[in-house]
Amino acid sequence: MKIGIYGQFYHENSETYIQTLLNVLQQADAEVWIEANFLNIINEHQDITKNFSAFQTFTTLDASYDLFFSIGGDGTILKAVTYVKDLGIPIVGINTGRLGFLATIQKEEISESISQILNGDYSISERTLLTMKVDSEKNELEDLNFALNEVAVNRKNTTSMIKVETKVNGKYLTSYWSDGLIVSTPTGSTGYSLSCGGPVIDPNTNSIVITPIAPHNLNARPLVIPDSSTISLTVSGREQSFLASMDSRIETFENNTTLVIKKASFTINMVQLTDDSFIKTLRKKLLWGEDKRN
Repeated sequence: MKIGIYGQFYHENSETYIQTLLNVLQQADAEVWIEANFLNIINEHQDITKNFSAFQTFTTLDASYDLFFSIGGDGTILKAVTYVKDLGIPIVGINTGRLGFLATIQKEEISESISQILNGDYSISERTLLTMKVDSEKNELEDLNFALNEVAVNRKNTTSMIKVETKVNGKYLTSYWSDGLIVSTPTGSTGYSLSCGGPVIDPNTNSIVITPIAPHNLNARPLVIPDSSTISLTVSGREQSFLASMDSRIETFENNTTLVIKKASFTINMVQLTDDSFIKTLRKKLLWGEDKRN
């Protein structure tokens, strides 16, 4: 079994869990490849006792990989997706961060969980993505033109609101006067959109949610639409430019640039342990069903 590993090493004490993962994979005789920059960080870290310099490294992936392990938080998975792209390689998210809606394998249970996965005791949660077309010659986001969580527009260099003229399937919806607007997948509904008052959406739902960021009009509410929809955003404001982002990647565009957003032609496969589910993750992460009266 050929396995790729990626991480960013942002989290305290994560070296312990990285060592555990590598030990488990070696004991299973897996063919392990580590992202080149991540391996450099591992070998420079004093708290990792074993020298892993003998592992093979990669800078890009191909279809020969059976699994791709992401060690960190949800932000690390968003970057891991930029390696996997449309290859269909299942991603295993090991959570060494805080909340972790995407990275659902807990660091304290690495040995047991990885053994289950290597034995094929898991299911695949298929996640939709968004893609964006821009009527501008300048678009550095085009090389990685997909987002697992959301596409968002935000004001830049100003405290003034921006105007986001929004159309759905070519029909005018409204103009949001706000700090910005989020177009989110079901996966991204528990991220930026949720923090701005958007709904929680099950990843299996075929939908997209449009969530305004601090809207001027209080009747501007999040809107859930079918994921077959095409959304067009035209942004204007007092400043000459605005920010557009696809997950963690950001670009500046001139006012009155139109962004056309729709579902991407491929999906991302997330590994889910057999006894896990989205509902279980919600209960655990949002503390639903817990009695706090005592």
